[in-house]
Amino acid sequence: MLSRRTLLPFAIAALTAGSATAAPVVLPDDMSMGSPKAKIQVIEYASMACPHCGHFNETIFPSLKAKYIDTGKVRYTLKEMLTEPATVAAAGFLVARCAGPSKYFTVVDQVFRSQSRWSTGNIKPIFKDIAAANGVDDAHFEACLQDQAAVDAITARAVRASEKDGVNSTPTLFINGKKIDDLPATPEDLDKLMAAAAKAPAAKPATRKRAAKKGGR
Repeated sequence: MLSRRTLLPFAIAALTAGSATAAPVVLPDDMSMGSPKAKIQVIEYASMACPHCGHFNETIFPSLKAKYIDTGKVRYTLKEMLTEPATVAAAGFLVARCAGPSKYFTVVDQVFRSQSRWSTGNIKPIFKDIAAANGVDDAHFEACLQDQAAVDAITARAVRASEKDGVNSTPTLFINGKKIDDLPATPEDLDKLMAAAAKAPAAKPATRKRAAKKGGR
């Protein structure tokens, strides 16, 4: 769907660069959901082509969203990364962003849940169906996949996550700026992490804002 020549070097860099893990910073081009006033900040580094991320999305994320994000207790941010096949991972994020902010996380969820159908190797029709279900027609879908500026932005985010934040595996989870070494395997594990964060939260990751331009936002 996309050029491996364009994406592969960035994918390799995103998985091999960086050593020390730093507290992440939420940037303006990251996608977030939940109340900005939430006491707990959860940041997940994930790739759309990562089966472990897909498993986390299916088994843990529904509880995180229903019990904590939707209730205003958690502000959740997704940091986009690329794992092999990098072209597929990038295409999933491209479709999600083309669907718009209100549909972004819906598309992310549907792409993750479609992973079990990728065994045929013909993934593009699956993504096209997901796009159509979220208001992206065929012409827009094709334009999204060919948008080189958007491809460059996604690969740059992946490299930034590795080089600046020191994250080289997916999924990686931070809660209030602290890296979680043992990912929750059950909703009960998640509850324990959330309870600990609510009682004694560490310093939240900062949010970097763009400088305001003269004459407007």
